[in-house]
Amino acid sequence: MEQLKNYINGELTEPVSKTYLDNYEPATGEVYSQLPDSDERDVRLAFGAAKNAFESWSTTPLENRMMILMKMADGIEKRMDEFVAAESKDNGKPKKLSRAVDIPRAVSNFRFYASALQHFASESHQMPGVGINYTLRQPIGVVGCISPWNLPLYLFSWKIAPALATGNCVVAKPSEITPYTAYLLSQVCIEAGLPKGVLNIVHGLGNKVGQAIVEHEGIKAISFTGGTETGKRIASVAAPMFKKLSLELGGKNPTIIFTDCDIEETVKQVVTSSFSNQGEICLCGSRIFIEKSIYAKFKEAFVARVQSLKVGDPNNDDSNMGAIVSLQHKQKILSYIRLAEEEGGKILCGGNELKLDGRCANGYFIEPTIIEGLDYKCRTNQEEIFGPVVTLTPFENEEEVLMMANSVKYGLSATIWTNDLKRAHRVAEKVEAGIVWINSWLVRDLRTPFGGVKASGVGREGGWEAMRFFTEAKNVFIKS
Repeated sequence: MEQLKNYINGELTEPVSKTYLDNYEPATGEVYSQLPDSDERDVRLAFGAAKNAFESWSTTPLENRMMILMKMADGIEKRMDEFVAAESKDNGKPKKLSRAVDIPRAVSNFRFYASALQHFASESHQMPGVGINYTLRQPIGVVGCISPWNLPLYLFSWKIAPALATGNCVVAKPSEITPYTAYLLSQVCIEAGLPKGVLNIVHGLGNKVGQAIVEHEGIKAISFTGGTETGKRIASVAAPMFKKLSLELGGKNPTIIFTDCDIEETVKQVVTSSFSNQGEICLCGSRIFIEKSIYAKFKEAFVARVQSLKVGDPNNDDSNMGAIVSLQHKQKILSYIRLAEEEGGKILCGGNELKLDGRCANGYFIEPTIIEGLDYKCRTNQEEIFGPVVTLTPFENEEEVLMMANSVKYGLSATIWTNDLKRAHRVAEKVEAGIVWINSWLVRDLRTPFGGVKASGVGREGGWEAMRFFTEAKNVFIKS
């Protein structure tokens, strides 16, 4: 059985412990590889390599840094089929989704920030008759990047690319549930000629590797995407150490549908925003609010379209949804469906584990599930499920829907469906979210800020926001 390796100081290495963890394919429920069971000793080695590489990397000419990042993007693209297959196998998502979204976006992340480092500028402030201030933007040093399992390479590269572009060295931890494409990225780094120690990838469990990265006094910043509770623990350790923090956490996102929407297009897009990647995207809209006058019409069309979705083998082109990422997560999702029934919810479709034939007979599959009749304050409508489960709730007017939409502790994204431009602007301003889409979903421009409010996170990623996070501003004054 294949054993993945850590990537430390430019080499693929065994964990210090010499022990490994099983890596499961969600679609079959079977172990197909093993990853290092690393610990604080591996993190110390990675930090030492990063520290030694920092002075050279941070002073490398921008054009040279750009060329290496471009080579990394090219390396992924040249092995597109391999990366697509690995991401689908590791995560359970349909292979066609990996090919359309995950891997191309990882390529784009490296290319975008390779270009951005050439255009990242600081400011100057003239004081007539006194002098001039100018700002230096300098790399922090060694930074920690911890990414989740739902969009493995996509979000891993989203953090690593701007950190490297701005001259930092990185100790990175991919999710232990989906480690394979990070391992393939290690190979790409070697092929691209990335200098030793600039990027170090340490596999393993969060309470060992992740904790060691957060606690290490030499790692000056932490960029983390994952659950809100884990984010709290990271903040409790890192904040007293005065580390810079970027935390992209959970969501319980509202989809708000007004009477004047294009209902056919809205139904089509809301199915996608609800169940894409098995609902395992932090931006999926899990609470769907529909104006009462079109509630029955929308519900009928929405249920019919969801019932036509095919849950199947991720390798099949006709599969709209694949497997849930792990047995543990599958059980969590099913427990919330049962909770919804206890809270008085009516299941309109789905609601069950799905058993497939053939190679996927032991895989982790759940039917796309729609529930109505729940109070907006119930646990099902307040807690993040992170799976193929949505609720439908009617509303009377803007005031009521905003009250319900803003009632949760989260504030990551929101989607508004209306052809009334004034209403769209008004509701977008009042909804508590870091990202709002109007008559669309998951349209991403890499130049724009990304992140949430309330319990959905701290700070912003993307564009100049990421470049600023991974640098320290230093003001210099020169007297006239």
